[in-house]
Amino acid sequence: MRLLSWNVNGIRAIARKGMLDWMVKDGADVICLQETKVFDPNELAPSFLSPGGYASFWNSALEKKGYSGVVVYTKQKPKKVEKGFGIKRFDTEGRTLVMYFDTFALLNVYFPNGKQNEERLRYKMDFYDAFLSFCDGLKKKKTPLVMCGDYNTAHHEIDLARPKENEDVSGFLPMERAWMDTYETHGYVDTLRMFRKEPGLYTWWDLKTGARARNVGWRIDYFFVSGDLAPKVRDAAILAEVTGSDHCPIMIEVESPTAAGTRNVRTKE
Repeated sequence: MRLLSWNVNGIRAIARKGMLDWMVKDGADVICLQETKVFDPNELAPSFLSPGGYASFWNSALEKKGYSGVVVYTKQKPKKVEKGFGIKRFDTEGRTLVMYFDTFALLNVYFPNGKQNEERLRYKMDFYDAFLSFCDGLKKKKTPLVMCGDYNTAHHEIDLARPKENEDVSGFLPMERAWMDTYETHGYVDTLRMFRKEPGLYTWWDLKTGARARNVGWRIDYFFVSGDLAPKVRDAAILAEVTGSDHCPIMIEVESPTAAGTRNVRTKE
């Protein structure tokens, strides 16, 4: 299975740049987008709802138009779809989709940004804790997990171009990085670092300063998997050459986890 994740900073904007066509051409089995800025998917053209024959599943902010929102495009029909963690405080902003497939669960999440003020930083940290509790609950049920999205935090100094200058900036604060440490101690694996250890691998660049041309960026978009699924991850990459947003897509390729006693089955046609 090939899975993509991308904060598109407005799905209508990337569509005008031909990026929906690019996604269809890429042919990934599952495509997770964040920050769609879609309030009502029913108002979109059919090309947004089923590009290239994909089925789409949407979650939108309930109280604010043009804000947040996530979508999953998939070739494989999920058994069940949930919007959020079941906690109203975190679910009204349309940040989470949980897709239950036959042999694994996928979480597409647009984590809050804490730069606005102390209140939003506290909201972000509380959201992190709710997310981790939700994942741990699934893990206790022996459900293999794929968790992707814009985490809005660079974990280590290697994950941003200018760590010293950003030590007091939300997105690289000690408390945010400490939560990422805790997340990993619960058994969740950063897939990119399974394959790539070098610096200079970023997924977000500030548009206002032209940072992308100079590769002065942050790695804040991730694919994590539960430990039981990590041995089945065959590749992970950042698709930095793909433009259209202030973020770029990320990708993993993974053998489809199977029930005990059955062979691995690829779902990609």
